[in-house]
Amino acid sequence: MSGADAASGASAPPVHVIVPGDVDDPRSVSGGNAYDRRICRELDAAGTAVRETAVAGTWPRPSEPARAELAAVLRELPDGAVVLIDGLVACGVPDVVVPQARRLRLAVLVHLPLADETGLAPAEAAELGRLERQALHSAAAVVVTSDWAAREVAARHGLDATRVHSVLPGTDPAPLARGTDGASRLLCVAAVTPRKGQDVLVEALSTLDPTLDPAVEWTCELTGPLDRAPHYVRLLRRRIEESGLDGRVHLTGALEGDALAAAYDAADLLVLPSHTETYGMVLTEALARGVPVLATEAGAVPYTVGTAPDGTIPGILVPPGNTAALAAALHTWLTDPGIRSHLTTSAHGRRTGLQGWAESSRQLAGVLERLRLE
Repeated sequence: MSGADAASGASAPPVHVIVPGDVDDPRSVSGGNAYDRRICRELDAAGTAVRETAVAGTWPRPSEPARAELAAVLRELPDGAVVLIDGLVACGVPDVVVPQARRLRLAVLVHLPLADETGLAPAEAAELGRLERQALHSAAAVVVTSDWAAREVAARHGLDATRVHSVLPGTDPAPLARGTDGASRLLCVAAVTPRKGQDVLVEALSTLDPTLDPAVEWTCELTGPLDRAPHYVRLLRRRIEESGLDGRVHLTGALEGDALAAAYDAADLLVLPSHTETYGMVLTEALARGVPVLATEAGAVPYTVGTAPDGTIPGILVPPGNTAALAAALHTWLTDPGIRSHLTTSAHGRRTGLQGWAESSRQLAGVLERLRLE
């Protein structure tokens, strides 16, 4: 609310937030959906009125009815309205978004550049990048989820860096995880898709020699939606079976609420073998519980993992797509009690420095307020 509004007692107009239609679908758990849901709730709780609209569609490649629905939603907004639209919805359809952006105060929230989805053919990635560039150049502001992503998106699309704003996801405080035995319970929380690299993890696990430490009967839970890339899931299941890991590696499907909290509570190590990440919310969710992480040096991951107050890194970072490096790190974790103790102590320290959702909401509200006043 501006000073003039406060003096007159008038309320600021609401922020209109447009999100994918599956934002509340428990089968479509994702960091992007979780961010959208939570930030809307936090903005509203902090006094920024929010009107949320979910638009169903196979974004970023929607059907004609979905495109028409989005066009109608945007047309019905009043001139000068402040609009925050999820990039998954906006960035593939600049022909729908750009004409309306001229009369709206539009911010696009980019969780992941469209062309960065793993498995795209080069021509499709180039086309999605071109469409995204058009959409983002029409926006008054671009919001991303890390400082690394802000630099990457601005450079990739030739955007004025002052128009690209980093608003990190928040992390809820959580009790320390009890773990299993301090070593053997491995947890990977991510949609089962090529970008998340579960195939690299399974390959690395298949190379571990179970005779190296018979006392460590490790298991690994792959927790996340199974409907995003069905062919990939089928190949992954086959590889697990062929490697003789079907008794150790389990695909649980998507978990939420108490079930997900229980998975974190039982975890000794979080593993995230992604090929690229603009933040990696599951990393801070694990660290909030004092669970160390094993992750790739992909995109923003090193910045998300961060350091404990004593300067130590609360996990192990390896190059993305490097099966041998991931296997070596897993072997070190499973067989070296000193390393496990060091990383766990560091993770306990790191949890105290994580940003909360109230701060994330305050930062985003500031971006949106500046748009309203322009």
